[in-house]
Amino acid sequence: MESNYQCLIIGAGMTGLTAARVLQSHGLNVAVFDKGRGVGGRLATRWSDNEAGERTYYDHGAQFFTVRDTSFQTQVDDWLARGLVKEWARGFADASGQPQHDGHPRYCAVNGMNSLARDLAKSLPVTTNAQVASVSPFENGWRVTLASGVNHTAASLLLTPPVEQSLALLDAGATKLAEETRASLERISYAPCFAVLVELEAPSRLPEPGALQLRSEPIAWIGDNHRKGISPDAFTVTLHAGPEFTREHWDAPHEVIAQKLLHAASDWLRAPVKRWQVHRWRYSQPVVTHPEACLFTDEPAPLVFAGDAFGAPRVVGAFLSGRSAAQVLLNR
Repeated sequence: MESNYQCLIIGAGMTGLTAARVLQSHGLNVAVFDKGRGVGGRLATRWSDNEAGERTYYDHGAQFFTVRDTSFQTQVDDWLARGLVKEWARGFADASGQPQHDGHPRYCAVNGMNSLARDLAKSLPVTTNAQVASVSPFENGWRVTLASGVNHTAASLLLTPPVEQSLALLDAGATKLAEETRASLERISYAPCFAVLVELEAPSRLPEPGALQLRSEPIAWIGDNHRKGISPDAFTVTLHAGPEFTREHWDAPHEVIAQKLLHAASDWLRAPVKRWQVHRWRYSQPVVTHPEACLFTDEPAPLVFAGDAFGAPRVVGAFLSGRSAAQVLLNR
């Protein structure tokens, strides 16, 4: 079975979904594939039911976002008008517990960060649980082969996964890139991060507005999902570990990781822990980025690499990279 499109997009995070919307609005026949159970990538919100039957929610990837670009402001204004996002704060407390306000709004999604990805995905042809096995040139375009054996072809290809994963897909298809292009991509690197999702028996003692931005080791961030507003029925907290701690303990059991990070955060939680989960982000934040918002090559066929490791990091960088990638393809 094989289907043909004008552009195939791998990855249904902020970058891939943004690019797909732009391309589709210009009349292109696109398709988006993602290996996850849902859309969003690091726009990630996890939920479950506790023993009392209460639903618990955790933003365990991106915690908030800022707006310092007019095109992204337009998108955020739309979300604000429809009640999908709200201003959370204009700065967070530091390790001393003192607020560090700088006047720039930090926004969060009212129903969890993943709700923004789901909003972007509306009306888009997105296929989830679609593990891509390889990508390879095909008749002046591209063939994407899924692990299921299904093939899809297109005139152009947009790769938005972490660059190491994108290169692995090309290698699996025996696809050769120009030496300079490959070298530029291999310079990109990412920091890993553990996310520990904690349900407490009582409210946390985090200072207003319910988060600590520590940027240190072993904990870089502590955010209270209950006070943020996304988990109204349960006291849930997200801990993000620093990159050094994460690298050092990457192969450790979940119990060891949780024990160490909960101990480090105990002065701020100050409530009994009911349960916890650990999530491992191998590619959490880009450390070395590509200077441009995307990287285009037409050897061996039209191909764009994009994501938050291109141009600017974080949510806004992923958005701008998606728009840039779409514009490059439209111009071609």
